[in-house]
Amino acid sequence: MIRCLAAPAAALSIAAAGTLAGAGAAAAHVSATAPTLTQGGYGVVTLVVPNESETAATTTLTVTLPNLKSARPEVMSGWRSTVTKDPSTEEVTSITWSALPGTPGVPVGEFAQFRISGGPFPEEDSIALPATQTYGDGEEVSWSEPMGADGAEPDHPAPVLTLPVADGDGGHHGTGSASDETTAEAADSSTDDTARWLGGIGLIVGALGAVFGVAALTRAGRAAKSSGTGESGSDDA
Repeated sequence: MIRCLAAPAAALSIAAAGTLAGAGAAAAHVSATAPTLTQGGYGVVTLVVPNESETAATTTLTVTLPNLKSARPEVMSGWRSTVTKDPSTEEVTSITWSALPGTPGVPVGEFAQFRISGGPFPEEDSIALPATQTYGDGEEVSWSEPMGADGAEPDHPAPVLTLPVADGDGGHHGTGSASDETTAEAADSSTDDTARWLGGIGLIVGALGAVFGVAALTRAGRAAKSSGTGESGSDDA
């Protein structure tokens, strides 16, 4: 009975290992993410670039952009960035990062994140951002292949961004929304009201304290005066 169970268990282990290996291979592709970006909007795009070479570091990365009005690369230590524009429209068509001499680039077995802030992005459900990865030994990998018609993933797929439709608040340039601003204003108003109430209560308590203090002093004065009168009468007797 134990032997009968051992074979299926071994098969499951091999299948699981194959699944994890496939996931690892897919995860090793150059990919792009932009959680806050919407169609026609501005935002930050992060390119995740793993080093798939077993012998050389990644020294150059070029990403093609969909003719953006504005695109700025994030400052990265050890890298120089170059923005390429269309001479006739001044729109940004690509950005290239190059490892500076004497720096490691993206070492073997590691990855790096390259960020771009820009827009407006096309009003489309998804866009491809073809990228070219160059290694220190001269090898060049073009991440530009489209997904297969049957949904099969190619060997070197282009990074793809999924762009949701904006929520209608007109705030394409920022991640905040009108509802967020309203909530913030309501919170500030509530805070101000609370401060006014606390201030008013403090004034009332202070006034009551002063009244009670005056009353106490008055009673003390009367008691002292009464005591002095009594002593005087006793001496006269």
